[in-house]
Amino acid sequence: MNLKSLIFLFFSCTFMSLTHLKGQENFLKTDMEVTTNHQVTIKGKIVPYAATVGTQPVWGEDGKEIAYLHYTYYKRSDVKSSDERPLLISFNGGPGSGSVWMHLAYTGPRILKIDDEGYPVQPYGFRENPHSVLDVTDIIYVNPVNTGYSRTIPLSGKEVDRTKFFGINADIKYLAEWINTFVSRAGRWPSPKYLIGESYGGTRVAGLALELQNRQWMYLNGVIMVSPADYKVLRVDSPVSDALNIPYYAATAWYHKMLPTDLQSKDLDQVLPEAEKFAIDEVIPALAKGGFLGETEKNDMAKKMAHYTGLSADHYLENNLTVSTSYFWKHLLKDTTGYNVGRLDSRYLGIDRKLSGNAPDYSAELTSWLHSFTPAINHYFRSELNFKTDVKYNMFGDVNPWNNENDNTRDNLRQAMAQNPYLKVMFQSGYYDGATTYFNAKYTMWQLDPSGRMKDRLSFKGYRSGHMMYLRREDLAKSTDDIREFIKISLANGKPAKY
Repeated sequence: MNLKSLIFLFFSCTFMSLTHLKGQENFLKTDMEVTTNHQVTIKGKIVPYAATVGTQPVWGEDGKEIAYLHYTYYKRSDVKSSDERPLLISFNGGPGSGSVWMHLAYTGPRILKIDDEGYPVQPYGFRENPHSVLDVTDIIYVNPVNTGYSRTIPLSGKEVDRTKFFGINADIKYLAEWINTFVSRAGRWPSPKYLIGESYGGTRVAGLALELQNRQWMYLNGVIMVSPADYKVLRVDSPVSDALNIPYYAATAWYHKMLPTDLQSKDLDQVLPEAEKFAIDEVIPALAKGGFLGETEKNDMAKKMAHYTGLSADHYLENNLTVSTSYFWKHLLKDTTGYNVGRLDSRYLGIDRKLSGNAPDYSAELTSWLHSFTPAINHYFRSELNFKTDVKYNMFGDVNPWNNENDNTRDNLRQAMAQNPYLKVMFQSGYYDGATTYFNAKYTMWQLDPSGRMKDRLSFKGYRSGHMMYLRREDLAKSTDDIREFIKISLANGKPAKY
């Protein structure tokens, strides 16, 4: 091959490589920030604040940048010193979800324009959040790699090693390092610190509590678990995991008026304790017997299950007493209205192509949420926070394959609490959440500390909505007040960290 041919080949390959990368993805600068100033009225009082939207690198072991994380940091601007001012570090879940959900509907200074029950309305947009917790704490919303505007950085035209980011323990490790850098840059080491995580974010912050403590030497005052996913239960096919669904079924059936009169006539607060007792005292022992449960016992149990869940006894007998959540979503209203009910919030209704089947065609609630969240977050960054880019905001990003091995996050949170007398944990769940059910969260709380010696530092709050309970206006007010109270009771106030 002559020199002319070699030069042509070189430039051809280079052009092809560059256009491939350019077409594949746009990138932000890896270390940048844009700050704007605003105010919000919370509980009748004006709260001024600075909003910083930025990126901060993730470095590899060789010191080279291998990714950058996009974040939004809200800092109250009428506070002289941030030393005693709490900092709330916020994550959503997935894994693979951006931090948009709690940012623009729960704790932040702006929330979606939606109706009082959380349904989308047009024109899309956002408004002031009179329930934001920015009055009592500064907040940073963090987007893990490939979510929001965060991205990995190709090295020499090749993607970085995905195992460094996409797995339970890898995720926790690099995020802890990133948080350390952010806290140092922001001058927040003296501040009381809190983590809040929703759904898979609950798994994430449970693990981060110990990782920050043992490897970054950063001690927390509190961890807030919003509709947390406990995969020690969710991924295990067992009598316990099946039984824990029963109270959720009861709540959803009550909402849709599918329970028998003796239960339907009661308030939900009266129905749920009955359903919980039934699940623990009767369902677990019955399911533990499996195929050796007597025929009479099996028929009696099917009738009781039907009584508390709105399905027929035949549904339970045909499924060996273990009705899956997807089957429940499909069949609860099949013979009355023909709708399916939502997965993450079973107040939402969907329409399937066929009435037959064992699972809905789609998640009615998620399509509704994306309907309002996606235009709002894109509009918000550009129009109010002056953060303008052609990079796509990933509501959900590519984080597969995700490594779920060696999930010790529940026990890691217990260990962090044991080592840190300041650390308190609060669970928040919606009764109509069928993905990470409220009773699953209660069970996680019960199992977190088998000794029972730290149970006074654990609390649970339930709400009459679903996975994102804050979308319902009434529950937004209640849940944010619960966060305020949690922060208040978990501040040190001069008390030393000792037993």
